[in-house]
Amino acid sequence: MAYAERGMSAPPEVVFNTATDPDRANAWLPEPLLSASRDGDAERLQARWDAPETQWAADLTVEAGDAGGARLRLELTGGDQETDRLAEKALTNLAREVADNLQAG
Repeated sequence: MAYAERGMSAPPEVVFNTATDPDRANAWLPEPLLSASRDGDAERLQARWDAPETQWAADLTVEAGDAGGARLRLELTGGDQETDRLAEKALTNLAREVADNLQAG
């Protein structure tokens, strides 16, 4: 299991909505989770992607951060020993998607 955390200068709800938008999943989720089922709690800003057939899962928690921003924590479980790198890359890609979402809106 790997953990990655980072802050973003966007409201937590915007970050969560971007992360859970099925049209944006290809841009940030690791490939083994693209066909995973997703469950979430929008009120608590928590989501889980689970692909039991590949033994991959991701848990994302978004919290309020400094100055109206957000703090994210991604827990990534998978069969690959590079999950630490994938977790960091996923949050970097998600940050890019959030920025694109803010510019478009």
